[in-house]
Amino acid sequence: MISPKRTQPYNGVYPIAPTPFHEDETIDLEGQKRVLDCMIDQKVDGICILANYSEQFLLTDSERDQLAVTCLEHIAGRVPVIVTCSHFSTRVSVERAKKAEVLGADMIMVMPPYHGVGLKASNAGNFTYFESLAKAISIPIMVQDAPLSGVSLSVQFLAELAHQLPQVSYFKIETPGAATKIRDLIGAAGRAVDGPFDGEESITLMADLSAGATGTMPSALLPDLIRPVVMRYLDGDQEGADRLYNTILPLINFENRQCGLRAAKIAMREGGVIKNDTVRHPLEAVHPETRSELLRYASKLDLMALRWGK
Repeated sequence: MISPKRTQPYNGVYPIAPTPFHEDETIDLEGQKRVLDCMIDQKVDGICILANYSEQFLLTDSERDQLAVTCLEHIAGRVPVIVTCSHFSTRVSVERAKKAEVLGADMIMVMPPYHGVGLKASNAGNFTYFESLAKAISIPIMVQDAPLSGVSLSVQFLAELAHQLPQVSYFKIETPGAATKIRDLIGAAGRAVDGPFDGEESITLMADLSAGATGTMPSALLPDLIRPVVMRYLDGDQEGADRLYNTILPLINFENRQCGLRAAKIAMREGGVIKNDTVRHPLEAVHPETRSELLRYASKLDLMALRWGK
């Protein structure tokens, strides 16, 4: 489903906004606004908030609401915003989605319901979960298909969602063999899929673009350098996209394998975007040598995040 706000599907680079904290782990709302401005200055096509790389699983419900209001009011329509509304409870997820739409979200993103490794829904339960969301809101829905949930969503199931629930037209595929799954999903669902997206820090971006992905949802570490890759590829310049991607791949690999969600915060602190790169316990800071190595890779590429606030 193409949003009534647009005439074309969403595509391009939609990075995850990190949630900055003060040293005492309270939310830094002014820092959050600077994070968003820094991302927008990198010419991103949109921003996703309250996702896993936003440490959403470490936020209280009231903090989520506060962040949603702050982010959507501050972005103020400058770029489209995707709000993550995942929860094990269908009712809670629906309530979150309704709030997001009222606040001005352009899309919501949800993982299938799960709680740990043992509590999962049946296929019928998963379908009803997404169906309930589609009935409750009028904006598009993105399914996040990621290993974190431990839920196996088959291509057939995803295609059925797309065919039967037109609002469920965007899919962020982060599973092993993502390119094959993207290709098979496009083959099974066809025009019912408005946006096959790549994820996982864009570490499999080139294979996924080749399979038909039209967007990617990386971290906020280097969207200024990922976007030219995507745009060149979508414009038909595969060789140019390959050259650019090969330049940034070492940093993406280091982020994906060594730092995870901490990487964007480290770069943004170094660049004066935020005052602290604190993550909430029980998460811990990376080893100082890992931090130095990340910045060594990043400084070679002159990331905007490293100089935005200086």
